[in-house]
This record gives sequence, structure tokens and C-alpha cells, in this order.
Amino acid sequence: MTQTAIIGAGVMGETLLSGLVRAGRRVDHLLVGEKRVDRAHELEERYGVTVVSNLEAARRADTVALVVKPQDMASVLEEIAPELRQGQLIVSLAAGITTAYIESRVPAGIAVVRVMPNTPALVDEGMAAISSGSHCDETHLAEAESLMASTGRVLRIPEKQQDAVTAISGSGPAYIFFVVESMIEAGVHLGLPRATSTELVIQTLFGSAKMLRETGTHPTVLREQVTSPGGTTASALRELEIHKVRAAFLAAMEAARDRSRALAEDA
Repeated sequence: MTQTAIIGAGVMGETLLSGLVRAGRRVDHLLVGEKRVDRAHELEERYGVTVVSNLEAARRADTVALVVKPQDMASVLEEIAPELRQGQLIVSLAAGITTAYIESRVPAGIAVVRVMPNTPALVDEGMAAISSGSHCDETHLAEAESLMASTGRVLRIPEKQQDAVTAISGSGPAYIFFVVESMIEAGVHLGLPRATSTELVIQTLFGSAKMLRETGTHPTVLREQVTSPGGTTASALRELEIHKVRAAFLAAMEAARDRSRALAEDA
């Protein structure tokens, strides 16, 4: 089995690590690059994994997962590039950073796969979109899929679609949480205890998502099934249309896409 290193032990880095461990990846085939001594001890105790410097992680690994902030990518690549070699695979989970950006900063010929994950990976319900760089083959893509499948679903897409994916699924959980927060507050405003409103909204969200996945029915059809002519739902949906909620979602996701594009330019 190949040696895999995770450089960057923040929330998403630990999420990937814990997913791999739960999926049966042997800890003696896993390395973590982490400079903070207290964080290193914490991960070693929690997972039994070996924590090393970024340089040693790059030197020893066959696959290097870069789970760092976009603004930190340049400095991390500069640090580890001397230890990288042909035959290795780099899997980048940094928003907005292109495979070309990474390829230009590492030795020629190294395979790079770009990934856009999202935070439901914390509960093994993530959605990850992966795209291949110039030097990838099926083996590299399959390895990246295997890594990300430990935390949820994986979809292969052309890299030109990654900024849109960032706007939809990468940032998407925040939109859902925003809607849930708003519905809970509305319930309190309408006279419900906060705990009651919270349970009603979360279970409604969970059940609706399960209906979408398990029935395969188009959301428009499901919405219409709830919407009786002249009824309460129709009145509520009319207000959402008056306030241009649909247009607001489009504008929000266009803004997220544009910011994803700008991150690569700012890096």
C-alpha cells in the first residue's frame, strides 16, 4: 500500500485523516505534516498516526494531500518542492488553486489532482469534486477518489467547472445553514420555543434531503406536491418570489464563483 501524507492538520485535514482511518487505511501508511507541537501530540494520541515535518512528509510519501489555505499554498509548495519527485501524486484541497499553478511550482512531470471538498465530510456525507492535471492518468484519479471516498461521495469533473463547484457544493453548506438559521428564527418569531423550532426545522431538512436522494424525483415536482392551490405553502412561496430569493441565490453563487477565480490570482 502506498504511503500517504496529509500536509495541513486543520479541520479538513483531520477530517480526511479520520475518514481514512475509519475506512480501514492502516495508520502505518499515513503521515501528517504539522509544525505545531501541541497539535502534533494531539493527533498522535487520537489516531496513532506519525506526525512529521512538511519536508519529511513530502520526502516519504507516494501521495501528498495538501489541505492548506489558498493563501498558504505558495509558501508550502516552495518549502516541499525540493523533496518532491516524479512518480508522486499531489492532491490539492485548496479552493481556487489550479493544477497549473501547482505544476508550475513543483518538479516537472508530477501528477496533480485538484479537489473541492465540503464540510459534511465531517460526518462522512461530503461531496468532493476532483479534476486531473496535465500529468494524471487513471491510477492517479483512482487514488484521489479513494482518498475522498473515505468522507463521502466523489465526482470527476473537468477543471474548468471547479469554480462553479466551489460555489455550489464547496460553499453550499453555509447557504443551507443560513436557511436553517432563518427558519428557526422565524419559528421563534411565530411563538415556538427555540428547541421546538430547531427540531422541526432540522428534521424537515433531513427528511426533505432524503426524499430527494431516495425518490430521484425532481425538486420542482416535490415542491408542487406540497403546494396546494390557495394554501399556506402557496402563500409562503409567493413571498419568497416577491423577495426574489431565487435571484438572490443565483447572485450569491456567482459571487462565490468569482471569488474562487480570484483566489488563484491572489495566491
